[in-house]
Amino acid sequence: MTQTTISLTAVRRRVRPSRTLPFLVVALLLALLLVFFVLPVIWLLLAPSKTAGEVVRDNPLSFGSFHQIATAWQHLFAFQDGAMTRWLRNSAVYSGGSLVLTLAVSVPAGYALALTKFRGRRTLLVITLVTMIMPQATLVLPIFLELNRFHLIGTIWSVILPFSFYPFGVYLVYIYFGSSLPRDLLSAARIDGCTEWQLFSRIALPLAKPVVGLVAFFSFVGNWNNFFLPYLVLPNSEQFPVQVGLNQLLTSTPSFNPVAGAGLNVTIPELALAIIIAIVPVLVLFVFSQRTLVSGMLAGSSKE
Repeated sequence: MTQTTISLTAVRRRVRPSRTLPFLVVALLLALLLVFFVLPVIWLLLAPSKTAGEVVRDNPLSFGSFHQIATAWQHLFAFQDGAMTRWLRNSAVYSGGSLVLTLAVSVPAGYALALTKFRGRRTLLVITLVTMIMPQATLVLPIFLELNRFHLIGTIWSVILPFSFYPFGVYLVYIYFGSSLPRDLLSAARIDGCTEWQLFSRIALPLAKPVVGLVAFFSFVGNWNNFFLPYLVLPNSEQFPVQVGLNQLLTSTPSFNPVAGAGLNVTIPELALAIIIAIVPVLVLFVFSQRTLVSGMLAGSSKE
């Protein structure tokens, strides 16, 4: 009996280190997450509440005052006669306009690739997949040359049209319709006399609301955060979206560019506030669309 107790104790001692090691690894990963992701976000949220000097001198995680937030807000929206307001409005127009075109193109295209057979279907699918996995920067030059050929550089269409081409959205819809749409339901509708357009608009599209919402979310977020293409095709500050405007705001901040920023009311608190404002639309959209996103991600995970 005593030997059994001793052997069990020895086994427990051998097991404990194996349980402790994963715990230490998880704790280390959480600590790294806190240092590199959480703390910068907290600093960003607190920076507008302090003056530029307090941001440098005081505790990075200390709160300043609500009065300073109001002052930073006033200075930010007074920059270049309300440029921040124009940039936000431009981003909404570019992202919203391209979102409408994205849905109008991606959903029918994904449906056609999944449920219809035509010559060149496989080639189109391969092109879509290749374009989807290519880095966006590799397509900027040919898109720029194409837009320049049609004299669209500097117009609203130079941003909306490239944003509207969304291969990832086409592929998501293709996966959903190819795996989750009941074929028996479509066959029954055809027997009842439904045309292909009626099948798509009255049966397939209502069932695809989760994946349509998923495509809409990713498209809007990608368009809202896009910087490189608008930076190249929009020469006028009046046309900039907010992401390109933040770059101009950065170059007007004395802490980062003393020569260009001399005499301006743009400091680190105003820049931090501008970043927060630029994030808010995407954050609000995410909060109110979580259920749709989850159902959209699960759509197509099992075959009916």
